[in-house]
Amino acid sequence: MIRIFILCFLSFSLLFSNSPAENANFFGFFTLFPPLIAIILSFITRNVVLSLFIGCLSGTFMLSLVNESIFYAIVSSFTTFISKVLQSLTDKANAGIILQMLTIGGVVALITKNGGTKAVAIWFASKAKQAKSSQFVTWALGIFIFFDDYANSFIIGPIVRPLTDKFKVSREKLAFIMDSTAAPIAGIAIISTWIGFELSVISKGYDLIDDAIFSHLNIARENINAFEIFIQTLPYRFYNLFMLIFVFLTIFMGREFGPMLKAELKARKVQLYENYQNQNESLEDKLLEPKDDIRLEPSNALIPLFVLILFSFVGFYFSGYANIEDLSIKAQIDASPLSLFSLRETFSSANTATVLFQAALLASITAIVMSAYKKIFSVKDGIIVWTYGWRMMIITVIILLCAWPLSLTIKELGTSIYLVDLLSDKTPLSLLPAAIFILASLISLSTGTSYGTMGILMPLAIPLSIGVGVFNELHSTQLHHYMIINISAVLTGAVFGDHCSPISDTTILSSMASKCELLAHVKTQAPYAISVCLISIVLGYLPVALGLNVILSLILGILAMILLLRIFGKKVDEF
Repeated sequence: MIRIFILCFLSFSLLFSNSPAENANFFGFFTLFPPLIAIILSFITRNVVLSLFIGCLSGTFMLSLVNESIFYAIVSSFTTFISKVLQSLTDKANAGIILQMLTIGGVVALITKNGGTKAVAIWFASKAKQAKSSQFVTWALGIFIFFDDYANSFIIGPIVRPLTDKFKVSREKLAFIMDSTAAPIAGIAIISTWIGFELSVISKGYDLIDDAIFSHLNIARENINAFEIFIQTLPYRFYNLFMLIFVFLTIFMGREFGPMLKAELKARKVQLYENYQNQNESLEDKLLEPKDDIRLEPSNALIPLFVLILFSFVGFYFSGYANIEDLSIKAQIDASPLSLFSLRETFSSANTATVLFQAALLASITAIVMSAYKKIFSVKDGIIVWTYGWRMMIITVIILLCAWPLSLTIKELGTSIYLVDLLSDKTPLSLLPAAIFILASLISLSTGTSYGTMGILMPLAIPLSIGVGVFNELHSTQLHHYMIINISAVLTGAVFGDHCSPISDTTILSSMASKCELLAHVKTQAPYAISVCLISIVLGYLPVALGLNVILSLILGILAMILLLRIFGKKVDEF
């Protein structure tokens, strides 16, 4: 088969044109090779960077083999990959995304080092008076530290762990609360280390849609705004929202089931966790750990975060206003600058990555100046800490630099065109969101990374979704709504799989921060995560794809979680 494939390439190379549509017609099924290789390797190697790299390399090899000999194509495939990396980096929007993520990482490092986040955590901890309130404190802190999932574990664990130990809350429950308020909240926060990546994969997915489809729907490609789409997906992030609520319900109702119930009952009967005492007691990076002699003040974190949020919103407004070309819309905004219409139009037109980079830079300067003024650390040391925060984000940048070239490659191969032609008339309209959610869950479960899953799946999900919608003759409004549901399915499925995966970095960090054995954490968390996953499918993606109002779907999901805990859950304090 491989020899026939190569001979076909060599035979027709002189007749072949490299347009995506012709590539799709020429390569046929083989256009699926790059994304399939990336997906299959992610299951086998559990290394998303390697999987994305080899997937992209296979695609550039196919493109090179069309016009070159097999030996030259091997060399050309690598050089083509490098050129696509450089092409991605020279894109202004991509550069803004990288700078935004790196700079927000710097802000996180600064407010950790100056003791601000630790002070906030201690204040929350002081409000706990019993087992239930200590869990509420952990949950509230997880919501408060919305800007980064890593920061959630690094900050909350060391502060709350002695408190939950005092009230005999199991380490497994502590790890569950921390893990369930890390990625789920960071993934839906409009200012976080996640949003740049999410906006990027959404934008690149829309870039793969053929111009003819935009023309058919009377939609201008330039009117597609990734940030506006991101905001519209929020009500459909069923797993994220349900998991945050489910954690709250387990605490409020005081009910547990499955392995978590056994862990909680055991914790109530013991005084100390002797089996954890030999584990590594140093989760916090020593470089970011606040000095012992400094005064811990919540303002050290709250003021820089306030600057970040304030200037982000102000920047969204003025950046969007400057980008609006329709004079009639500008006139309406001028007449009522703070109306809902004005905010929607300006925010949806803003250069999000650039604005967040600017706001994060101002927040960084604020944190350094404040810390130097209070003699927590010098300006020189502050810059060192800030650059260390950049280094913490490098793995995300690497994933992007592999995901972007893969998107460019499958666009050039015509993968999305072939996939849409193949499946648009065969895939049931109502089942696609649930199918995408399940596939995203499986990929992230096997790789342990949400980012990698989004980078692999989004370039396929968006064109396929719009192809299925067009085939089913959805008008432009219905099609846009359908696209929002499917994009949400990718983003939330990526979080669910990552949440359950024993090789996920957030899973490992949560178990370390709570001093809970990793397998014990996975074993007790999995039944809860799977239950919320099933509710997300049965009462979330399936019904909304059939036309159910999303608010009603959310209400039904919450009622189902309450019923689940009432039927299967047992009150821990009753034993």
